[in-house]
Amino acid sequence: MGISSSKKRVESSLHSSPEFDSACDSAYAHCLSSTQHAFDGVFPYQLSSAAAHLHRSLSSTSPLVSRWLPSPPSQSQVDRALRATTRRRPLPPAGGGGDGPQLLDAAEFREWGVELFAGAVVESAGRAVLTRVPIGVAGIAGLGMATRSGKEVIGSVIGVYALGVATLIYLGLSG
Repeated sequence: MGISSSKKRVESSLHSSPEFDSACDSAYAHCLSSTQHAFDGVFPYQLSSAAAHLHRSLSSTSPLVSRWLPSPPSQSQVDRALRATTRRRPLPPAGGGGDGPQLLDAAEFREWGVELFAGAVVESAGRAVLTRVPIGVAGIAGLGMATRSGKEVIGSVIGVYALGVATLIYLGLSG
């Protein structure tokens, strides 16, 4: 139930979502129309507005986005997803100009979208764990002190509670 398996779970959910595909196609077309179809792809500077467009589209159709992302991904998340996506891109052939603008084609744009929203959802879920567990632990510890229960019992209950919260959030990432 670590970050890696959680991210893979969210990525799988996004890859298999027709709503996500439709939102990506719409955002990609919007980016192309903003440059009047003068280029064969999306520029990196357009990705922040594309992320907002995707978020708007997915907020009403994707339970993952509506539950875990109340606002569009941040600029740092957009940049991180772009770096991860372009890192997987094959290098240009030797002597073949890598000097032109770095454009994302439709497939790369979709991969960027999956990377962006999977990372943002998992990050938000991680924050939820970090806020829910300490509150519950404090309540359990307070109850243990009030009932004068043994520390072994309290420790076990806290462990079970923390595992339960983490499992609940992990299962909620399936969309």
